[in-house]
Amino acid sequence: METQTTLLLVDDDEALTKAVQLYLAHAGYEVRTAIDGRDGLRKLHSLQPDLMLLDIMMPEMDGFEVLQRARADSMVPIIMLTARGEETDRIKGLRLGADDYIPKPFSLREMQARVEAVLRRSRPSYTAEHTTEQAIFGDLVIDPDRWEVRLQGEKVDLTPTEARLLFYLAEHAGRILSHNQLLSAIWGPEYVGNTDYTKLLVWRLRQKIEPDPTSPRYILTERGMGYRFAPR
Repeated sequence: METQTTLLLVDDDEALTKAVQLYLAHAGYEVRTAIDGRDGLRKLHSLQPDLMLLDIMMPEMDGFEVLQRARADSMVPIIMLTARGEETDRIKGLRLGADDYIPKPFSLREMQARVEAVLRRSRPSYTAEHTTEQAIFGDLVIDPDRWEVRLQGEKVDLTPTEARLLFYLAEHAGRILSHNQLLSAIWGPEYVGNTDYTKLLVWRLRQKIEPDPTSPRYILTERGMGYRFAPR
């Protein structure tokens, strides 16, 4: 029997929480809730959900702090719920390690679609459609078959979206890939045009795999065109 997918919703809006819980439960998900950031962190570690929906505007500990603390030891996919949908909130969330964001107000159907898209990206089965061969680039070892990246022999902790982006770049090493090519391949065609995703995910990858993120060795920017993974 297939295990039910567990979602953790962290939001202090009781009415919204109930509506989301009922809607997603009807769609087949097990939805657990937390009413504030501290409770959310406790449940993240105790429940080990498949995905977390995290509101930004909460008392005591806001969503950004929860996200930062969560990313210290968890790579669970996280979707931020932004009250205003402001660009600064979106950029800050993606920069801190969020996988996606949904601006409020949102339709429950849209939220379910975003949840399904992020869950698809988080599954290692993605690599079955692409190369699964291990690739070695100097001190960097990329192994899609094991869903693993190692730098100087040490495992690199990547979120599922970060891993997919790196695997795709490495699979096309030497080729220039445009923002829209990457958005369509990794996030889906509905994300085309949202270059914040590619810019910030590349920035995050550079912090984790580059000897000097300010002078990249692996992921090169081709100005006006996109990115290129340098084979050597």
